Amino acid sequence: MTSLSETSDRPDSGRPKVVVVTGPTGAGKTELAIRLAEEFKGEIINADSMQVYRYMDIGTAKPSLEERARVPHHLFDVVAPDVEYSAGRFAAEGRAVADDILARGRTVLLTGGTGLYIRAFLSGLVGTGPALSALRERLEKAHEKAVGEGDPGRLHRRLSELDPDAAGSIHPNDVRRTVRAMEIIEQSGSAASDLRDQHGFEDRPYQGLQIALDPGRKTLATRIDERCEAMIDAGLLQEVRHLREMGFGPELRSMQSIGYRHMQPVVDGLDTLANAAVSMQADTRRLARRQRTWLRAVEGVVWVDPTEADAVVRPRVAEFLSGP
Repeated sequence: MTSLSETSDRPDSGRPKVVVVTGPTGAGKTELAIRLAEEFKGEIINADSMQVYRYMDIGTAKPSLEERARVPHHLFDVVAPDVEYSAGRFAAEGRAVADDILARGRTVLLTGGTGLYIRAFLSGLVGTGPALSALRERLEKAHEKAVGEGDPGRLHRRLSELDPDAAGSIHPNDVRRTVRAMEIIEQSGSAASDLRDQHGFEDRPYQGLQIALDPGRKTLATRIDERCEAMIDAGLLQEVRHLREMGFGPELRSMQSIGYRHMQPVVDGLDTLANAAVSMQADTRRLARRQRTWLRAVEGVVWVDPTEADAVVRPRVAEFLSGP
């Protein structure tokens, strides 16, 4: 764990302060953020890329209505499931909300596990221009053709040739990020990793203290498995069926997220709920590993075991907020 003396962005004073509560899925971010908001007169801004979608409550582990009633929550239920929501849009809307919270003399708690959203909010994004739908469609069709020819890894291998650094950070099965990296290359003529180096992520309007909860791999795996079971018991299958009845098809990016994609074959009568549950648990554990890997590369993150959160985090946040 990181010691209390290690902070993020501490040398720069004068900028408004934001407390970030992050960590892998299932680590206990929601409850800690709410407790901190209650103690430090704060308001929570969602930094989970799935919790922005309306009607998707159970599978995204959204805070309950009771939890949201305890302190103000922002950027939950922003768009319908068939609307594309980007990190760039999140950064713009999140910063606008944060500035309003700060103007009212309250504390901002940015809470969630989507690392790209948090980085966009705190440090900006690489400017590559708007995504071109024709280019994206062509790349997606190229991938579909490769899949049909029995070679699903073709696009990722091409990315490895053009931008090995980007390819190394993207799982071969992550088609969306592979396509996006290829888009950047074709739009800009430069590798995404080169553009990131040039950008430097210096668009930093806030001082950020990043607290990352991590109970350890074994404990987290148990918590994830139990949470997946709880989601299914709470009606995840019925939630997905209702979304389908509302016209939100399984091809939507939101409906291909963890939990939702696992229920699609069950809704269609092609698989059993028991099989879907096992697959959902395994994929959620893999997601947690990716989130942990992302966070380990972020400078200045304060890692905390959830069992030590009250003793460790509260004084650290108090010190950060009262400092220069």
